[in-house]
Amino acid sequence: MKQHLVPFDEKMTKTVSVLEQEYASIRAGRANASVLNKLVVDYYGAATPINQMAAVSVSEARILVIQPWDRSTLKNIEKAILASDIGINPQNDGTAIRLVFPPLTEERRKELSKKVEKTAEDSKVAIRSIRRDAIEKYKAMKKASEITEDDLKNYEKDIQDLTDKYCKNIDGIAAAKKKEIMEI
Repeated sequence: MKQHLVPFDEKMTKTVSVLEQEYASIRAGRANASVLNKLVVDYYGAATPINQMAAVSVSEARILVIQPWDRSTLKNIEKAILASDIGINPQNDGTAIRLVFPPLTEERRKELSKKVEKTAEDSKVAIRSIRRDAIEKYKAMKKASEITEDDLKNYEKDIQDLTDKYCKNIDGIAAAKKKEIMEI
């Protein structure tokens, strides 16, 4: 990779990784522990992620089991799940909490598909913003006579190629997530 692209490549990579994390938290009808990633529970006065206070496992395709190491936290975990936007009612049996993921309706699939598209578009806007910042930096370097006109043209082409690569990558990730949502 060309040296002048490294900081912008890192920013674009970070944007794609944020997109992937966002997609992991979208409930697609299957039990997936990542839907709990953003969820925190009040644990002795501290906001604690569920995966740091309980074992989270998938027992069946549509059932997620949360077994806290300290049983006294069951009620707090249950409250946190009910207060979240997951949309699943927890079933507390006194030792563990089960989340049964219902099959998605066609309407909900279309809704999630639109959310996937919007998130992908937001990520592409962020990538283009990084490109704009890079081009402004290159133009400032040209104005300060640090690079030549030819260098500026080459740098602009390089950053555009990088932008196109990441936008195509985002499209692929979004298409895979939409396919996952529509298949279930």
